[in-house]
Amino acid sequence: MTLRVYNTLTRTKETFETVEPGRVGMYLCGPTVYKPSHIGHMVGPVIFDTIKRYLVYNGYEVQLVINITDVDDKLINRAAENGVTVAALAEEMTRDYFDNLATIGVDSVDDFPKATDHIDEMQSMIGRLIEDGHAYPLEGDVYFEVSTDDDYGKLSRRTVEETMAGTRVEANQRKRHPADFALWKKSRDGEPSWESPWGPGRPGWHIECSAMSMKLLGESFDIHGGGLDLLFPHHENELAQSESCNGKPFARYWLHNGLMQSGTGGRQIGGDHDRHGDLRELPPRDEQLQQETNKLAGSQGAASVKELFAVHDPEIVRFFLLGTHYRSPIDLSDERIAETGRSLQGFYRLFEAFERITGSSVYELKISTSRETSVEIDEELASFRDRFVEAMDDDFNTAGAVGVLFELRTAVNAFVDDSGLDAAAAPTGAEDRERLVAALTLIRELGGLLGVFHHPHAAAADGDADGLTEELMQLLIDLRAEARVEKNFSMADTIRDRLAEIDITLEDRTDKTLWRRG
Repeated sequence: MTLRVYNTLTRTKETFETVEPGRVGMYLCGPTVYKPSHIGHMVGPVIFDTIKRYLVYNGYEVQLVINITDVDDKLINRAAENGVTVAALAEEMTRDYFDNLATIGVDSVDDFPKATDHIDEMQSMIGRLIEDGHAYPLEGDVYFEVSTDDDYGKLSRRTVEETMAGTRVEANQRKRHPADFALWKKSRDGEPSWESPWGPGRPGWHIECSAMSMKLLGESFDIHGGGLDLLFPHHENELAQSESCNGKPFARYWLHNGLMQSGTGGRQIGGDHDRHGDLRELPPRDEQLQQETNKLAGSQGAASVKELFAVHDPEIVRFFLLGTHYRSPIDLSDERIAETGRSLQGFYRLFEAFERITGSSVYELKISTSRETSVEIDEELASFRDRFVEAMDDDFNTAGAVGVLFELRTAVNAFVDDSGLDAAAAPTGAEDRERLVAALTLIRELGGLLGVFHHPHAAAADGDADGLTEELMQLLIDLRAEARVEKNFSMADTIRDRLAEIDITLEDRTDKTLWRRG
């Protein structure tokens, strides 16, 4: 199956064809670093890190760029509240962001350009827009004149008049049109500023991404990504100013991920901008506005991602984020993440069984990151790989790919049981062992495309239990075993069920009973 992606610009799935054969330039709008990262800040990076992994698997050379907005009204205001400089606050919050990305396994980003490092490129672009009649200086500010762009609104499907409905308009009554947006802002006393032909000031938000993406990826590149809340006005304005400046298509494919919702209440977590919804089928504007009204931003109580990681293992959180198609909203709750964790325990148990059978760790298996050099497997296992790839070829459908991975695990467990490989007195048939190694290598390979199963899972075994806990659990296991010998099955079941109520699972094997949390 040929890779096809849903392009917001055309509202259709299109065959993926790159600007330059064999190479992919990909840009994702990053955070404004004025507060600690929350889980909403991890959604886009996890998705596009996974997309890059899959593109590399298919032989592409990929450059992934995520920008850092380190000068902005929010930064200026928060720094003043905290009594620190804007630069110091931005540096602290950028470190927090990087640390959380590393924790959740986002390690494929090639460039993290900072806005303050590219002021010259922004000023150069603004100067070209003024020279070509697409922008105008006004009292120390510079504005893009939307009426000069004949197809303004083509990304969000809005006319210039429609863009005004429900949209915050920058307060300057002398602008030529209320929809004109700032490229350069005159600095007030005490604010960060840079000298420019239009007076001391700082860049507008939209010009930052245009200048940085074109500096690193070229005037035309392949994929521009971001949350649905950025579709309008940010991405619309990026597109308008970039194509007006260069006279070339800006990004070939626009990919927008759905946003984090709190449980089933439809409240957004992590939205700092103006729009969100489900891009599987764009909702009417009034529905978008209704969802916007109910959004829950970090300033309204969204916990930091470090607090979330303190409760839930980061690998489980990543798996949870990828369990929904990227264009759909993600319903966040502790229970849903915990449910994902319980599902993943099946993989961890299988990995432990592999170690018992082979005497080696599944994490020591050599896996391929290329489709061309994938592990040699039989026809049955190959069908799982083919279905996983088909799901990913269909607009990076990680939800479908995750489903195939779980089916593969079920099939491998059945093979282990049917062959008796994990029995205490099981014969060590070389053929069965080789097939098991091939199957687990495939699980690791496919899991690696999702960014999981790279390192031993801390909670997979009982290593976190202290000696007393281990002794008490062994006592309960022995009491249950005695009850079963005496045919007191009611008592045996009660012990098992009461342990399950506190999230402890018993696993009966031929030679012993194992226990684990979750």
